[in-house]
Amino acid sequence: MPAFSNVSPIFQADKVRPDDFSYDLPHEKVAEYPVEPRDISKMMVLHRDTCQVEHKIFRDITEYFQEGDVLVLNNTQVFPAKFTAYKDDTNDPIEVFLLRELGENIWEVSVEPARKVRIGNSLIFGENLICDVIDNTVSSGRVISFHKNGYDLKQILGKLGEAPLPPYIRRRPEPKDKITYQTVFAENRGSVVAPCAGMHFTENLLEEVESLGVKIAKITVHLGVHSYEPITISDLSKYSLNAEYYHISEQAAETINAARRTDSRVIVAGASTLRALETSQFEGIKVVPREGWTDLFVYPPHHFHIADGLITNFHQPQSSTMILQYSFYGQDNLMEVYHEALEDDYRFLGYGDAMLII
Repeated sequence: MPAFSNVSPIFQADKVRPDDFSYDLPHEKVAEYPVEPRDISKMMVLHRDTCQVEHKIFRDITEYFQEGDVLVLNNTQVFPAKFTAYKDDTNDPIEVFLLRELGENIWEVSVEPARKVRIGNSLIFGENLICDVIDNTVSSGRVISFHKNGYDLKQILGKLGEAPLPPYIRRRPEPKDKITYQTVFAENRGSVVAPCAGMHFTENLLEEVESLGVKIAKITVHLGVHSYEPITISDLSKYSLNAEYYHISEQAAETINAARRTDSRVIVAGASTLRALETSQFEGIKVVPREGWTDLFVYPPHHFHIADGLITNFHQPQSSTMILQYSFYGQDNLMEVYHEALEDDYRFLGYGDAMLII
């Protein structure tokens, strides 16, 4: 099996526009539920050097690993971030979606209906959990501050909240979503979006991958909702992502760097995982153990320094993740690939099927 190549193609950035990544996504192609077991989802394999396309199921991914490879996974844990709260003065129901923690007991949120929620309002969540609305944000968001009553805030939020299913899933969250909208290796709570590329793995499949002599490195990237949003400005150089927190341990960095030193391959699960590695790399030769925030927006031309392969899903039209896929794939026929997936009944978005770019 030939080694993966992490040599990035040369694009002309001024010729790449967000509307180049527009396509019609019928709702019936959007996965409302995951498949069971997770590893029988479909997987389209894209070969960067030949443009060959293969159709597999996800558990066939073991065919593309070899001894010495490193698989990088994101061990973030999704917390139940959707709530129904009530205004203290009118008792009107308000849907609250926690987006990210800004400080102790302070969160950025989206609210619906936004027109009813103003600075100075209080919202009641239940179990004596109350917050005050203290500021507005862009896109009709709010900043809320929970009252300090000596409780474990995250424990109560975990009890009261629902799985934060994305808006393209039209059904209501169900109790089992708290389990299925997670990876089997989730450890560190902090995401409001599941790292969907990692959700295809089962514990048995991970054991099989390790039995091949593949090392697994886990990093943490807490995902936000930016991947839902289509990019509407024409100049990609002027687009910015919301920052995401990441942490790369010394052990994970050394595992990845050892692979680079020995010309072994690094296969990364997820666009945000790849962005964190690109943010932390030093002089294109190694990953630096660190924690911080990354707002890196990957668009062509971009030279990828660490990853040789990318596991990902089929994403929203004109999304930052789709543009990252195009940058990594290095071929101009990505849209043809998406249309082929639609014709072949692949399931799209977070609970959908997988893509392996090698």
